[in-house]
Amino acid sequence: MLRPHEPPAFEIHHPAARGRVLLICDHASCRLPEAVGTLGVSEADLATHIGWDIGAADVARRLSDHLDATLVMPSYSRLVVDCNRPPHAPSAMPVVSGGVPIPGNEGLDDAARAQRIAAIHRPYHDAIAALLDARASEGRPTVLLSIHSFTPAPLHGTPRPWPISLLYGRDARLAYRFRDALRASDPSLLVGDNEPYWVSDESDYAIPVHGVRRGILHTAFELRQDGVDTRAGAHAWADRIAEVWEQIAPTL
Repeated sequence: MLRPHEPPAFEIHHPAARGRVLLICDHASCRLPEAVGTLGVSEADLATHIGWDIGAADVARRLSDHLDATLVMPSYSRLVVDCNRPPHAPSAMPVVSGGVPIPGNEGLDDAARAQRIAAIHRPYHDAIAALLDARASEGRPTVLLSIHSFTPAPLHGTPRPWPISLLYGRDARLAYRFRDALRASDPSLLVGDNEPYWVSDESDYAIPVHGVRRGILHTAFELRQDGVDTRAGAHAWADRIAEVWEQIAPTL
């Protein structure tokens, strides 16, 4: 699937970082491997939210620098294989995304799906697991933060007014701490609570597998894309999240 001259399945930023946070960014790239061609998707559509989480990688890299945190990011688009979906779920290789047909994902047989999983999805998650295992063996406490972004366009007619939101599933401890601290820092800031999405074993993979199952503190950030679609905007939100982390970290 990945040719020798192409980037590996994932990128690790600050691999030797010593901070408490491990960062992941499941939809960091809109790159396609040469083996899949264009998937029948235009460059313009690929660059939208269907191909990646706009601005999320810029936020994650800036946070990694601020927090002395290792960051793991896949190198390829969610349209090839979505690294935040259970690998055998239909949504891991969608035939339609955001109303846009993905012809290159039509009619994939088991072998083709397995190839994408083996080339991208599994190595990415194996890398996260290896880092968490190493930290556990060293007795290093770890907090897992996942960085995402969402389109400001209404979903099924429902407005999306939150500039930032905290997502969680069965364990809301860290999400609530971030949520409350952000609200306290600016009472006018509309901070989402499991909006416009929430974490579940059926719709998500990274947080359930690496956070919930290990019992470590975790949450996912969703940032509205019109606030992080420039580097300046992404860095401003990363700075703000880092400030809140520094406030709450001593109490965790």
